[in-house]
Amino acid sequence: MRFTAYLLCGNWHEAEDVMQSAFMKLYQAGPKLADRSGIEAYLRQVVVRTFLAERRRLRWRREELTDAPPEEVFDTPGAEDGLVVWEALSTLPARQRAVLVLRYWNDMSVEDVAAALGCSTGTVKSQSSKGLLTLRGKLGPGFGRSRLEA
Repeated sequence: MRFTAYLLCGNWHEAEDVMQSAFMKLYQAGPKLADRSGIEAYLRQVVVRTFLAERRRLRWRREELTDAPPEEVFDTPGAEDGLVVWEALSTLPARQRAVLVLRYWNDMSVEDVAAALGCSTGTVKSQSSKGLLTLRGKLGPGFGRSRLEA
């Protein structure tokens, strides 16, 4: 769940703040949660909604560019591709980013994403389509192809 918050926020500090707020909301709702089997889905929904609420509240705040290296270095093959995708994902609007993270990182169905975000399935589909289109535009037509094919 913490990594989901990180994918949504783009940095660990903000992700931890979102998680702290989400756990506080979960704690406050604890007595109302009769069915403990769906607690993970409920927490995911709270994390996403907390992230979106923070983005709406701090809309005036812009991302600041620094000369510092990223917080985490990926050491897997194709790590530079992962960094490029992550940077492109972090430029998307908050709602599109939330839809893409839930749909493709958490592998949730359209209906589950709609329930988590409190919107219709059509909204999830359109936000997903717009987000993927924007990512493809930022990454370019040749991104993801094998180096040998190019």
